[in-house]
Amino acid sequence: MNKLKEQNTEVTEKPTEKVVEKKTSTKNPAKELVKILNGEVFTKETIMDFLPFVAFLSLLAILYISNTFYAEKTIRKINSLTNELKELKAESITARSDRMFKSKQSEVAKEADKIGLKESVEPPIKLIADTQ
Repeated sequence: MNKLKEQNTEVTEKPTEKVVEKKTSTKNPAKELVKILNGEVFTKETIMDFLPFVAFLSLLAILYISNTFYAEKTIRKINSLTNELKELKAESITARSDRMFKSKQSEVAKEADKIGLKESVEPPIKLIADTQ
C-alpha cells in the first residue's frame, strides 16, 4: 500500500510552473484623457516619476535661452566692430589722400615760400671726387 501511495503521489505531483502574465501596455486614449481631466496624472507618484525629465527639460531650456543671448551679444559686437572698421578705413583713405596732395611738388613749393625758402632754378651739379 505504501508503494501504491508513493506511485499516486508521484503521478499527482507535477512540478509547478510559474505562470507569468504579461501586462499589455495598450493605452486607450479615451482612458488617458479621462485621467488627465480627473486629475489623476497630478498624483504625487506620477509627478515624482516625471520630475527628472522635467528637470532635464528645464536645464535644456535654460541652456537654449543663454545660448540665444550669447549669440545676440556676439552679433551686436560684430556689427559694432564692422561699423568701426568702415569708419577707420574711410579715415585712412582721407589721410592718405591728404598726404598725397601735400607731398606734390607744387604744394611743397608753396609751403616752402611761406617760411622764406625759394625753389632753385639751376639744375643740380654733379660733384666728382678724385680717389688717388
